[in-house]
Amino acid sequence: MTGVLLMTFGTATTSAGVRDYLASVRGGRHAQDDVVLEFERRYDAVGRSPLLEITLAQAAGLEDALNAAHGPGSFAVTAGMLHSEPRIHSAATELVGRGASRIAGVVLAPQYSSLILSGYERAVAAFRGAHPDVEISVAGPWHMLPEWTGCLAERVDAALLALPESQRNTIPVVFTAHSLPRAVVERDPGYIEQLRTTATAVAHRCDLDASRWVFAYQSAGHTPEEWLRPDVKELLPALRAEGHDAVLVAPVQFVADHLEILYDLDVAAADEARTFGVHMHRIAMPNATPAFIAALTAVVERELSAAYR
Repeated sequence: MTGVLLMTFGTATTSAGVRDYLASVRGGRHAQDDVVLEFERRYDAVGRSPLLEITLAQAAGLEDALNAAHGPGSFAVTAGMLHSEPRIHSAATELVGRGASRIAGVVLAPQYSSLILSGYERAVAAFRGAHPDVEISVAGPWHMLPEWTGCLAERVDAALLALPESQRNTIPVVFTAHSLPRAVVERDPGYIEQLRTTATAVAHRCDLDASRWVFAYQSAGHTPEEWLRPDVKELLPALRAEGHDAVLVAPVQFVADHLEILYDLDVAAADEARTFGVHMHRIAMPNATPAFIAALTAVVERELSAAYR
């Protein structure tokens, strides 16, 4: 049996788990009280993060799809989190318990950098050290798989179709990705190229003229170092000055609803947009939709094909 481990960053589900979650993100060091209070406020503003349920649903959908294609019992799929339960090590151990002799790890971030996503590499290495008899690997970038760019294009097209006809062909589209400290990215500039390449491919599939879309960042951290810009919120004054009273935001890096979507975009960015007289629309996230399950299936099939070359 082949195991597939879907890996993502993790989250607090409600404000009650924020302090422990932030401590994990900071390598065991507790965050300052004002930081904890601010994140508790954000979680309370959205009620809860559905990331765990969505990721488990993605795993269940992928397992069904792979077993339908390869035969019942061929695959076992589960999810592991870097900074919350279920952890990557325990999730991989579960797959071994279900009979997996090899595990394909897939980070739920289509653009991949061993430097920027090194936490996943370390978690997998720790499991490998504890289970040397189990073959485990991590999939590389899948940001340009047709199934993934098609999934995003489907989301963008659906969002545009839902708009009034007067806006459908004119509304500017902002593709976003999580900002990072500039000093980190300068050590692996290819990561940013992956993000931009994804945005370009989706824009092409949606027949968006180059003048209609732009790439920006979101969710920058509150730390002294310089973070990548422009932030999506920084684009709003210029868009309004150009006569636009609405904008469509389309994340190209995130694959599920979580705090960076439900608060950073739907609350903070949307509130700021309203101050400029701009209504902010957002594409629906891929979550566990059939199109996204098809994209994950393509990632796994690619990894298996590479393993047997």
